[in-house]
Amino acid sequence: MTDQLPQDDTLTETGLDARGAGRILLIACGALAREILALKQANGWDHMDLTCLPAKLHLFPDRITPAVAEAVEANRADYDRIFVVYADCGTGGELARKCAELGVEMVEGPHCYAFFEGNAAFAERADEEMTAFYLTDFLVRQFDAFVWKPMGLDRHPELRDMLFGNYTKLVYQAQTDDPALTEKARACAERLGLAFERRFTGYGDLATALEEQSARY
Repeated sequence: MTDQLPQDDTLTETGLDARGAGRILLIACGALAREILALKQANGWDHMDLTCLPAKLHLFPDRITPAVAEAVEANRADYDRIFVVYADCGTGGELARKCAELGVEMVEGPHCYAFFEGNAAFAERADEEMTAFYLTDFLVRQFDAFVWKPMGLDRHPELRDMLFGNYTKLVYQAQTDDPALTEKARACAERLGLAFERRFTGYGDLATALEEQSARY
């Protein structure tokens, strides 16, 4: 398999183009590209192709649904099936309604934090973790682009306590066992003035969802 791991900045700004090979197209968020490619390579899912929309769409949730719909229509004729690898992601159910209208399935869950941990397990923790702030591998690497700068903390660090004063801890949901990334996540917690917890999740329900799609080929 020749899938290449793209740079995080590219995944944030422009996403990832499909290779034009395979029978199932996965339309995903750029923040999931590395995880999906790792699963494809580990399982030999050559019949699956991947295209990613820019991860920065998460800063503007109202733009996610029209972007996904456009990608579905642009690629529908070239694949036997399309699977949308987005959770609700702040669209308020709009993405699910659009996917149903378009006749395509999507991964279950409110957001990637839930399906990485496992939707059921995440829901069980919901009440006790109302004050937790979550980061994934991608968001640790792109912390400045998705947290520090968009919230204006690069220009006004004094806003930190106002923005994060109601949080108590940063939970790093680790998809990979990378000590350097763990230390970077710990540093992110320190910058936000939060306690730090590392929780190894692996790929969680994302792996299960893709396995189910692959098995239907």
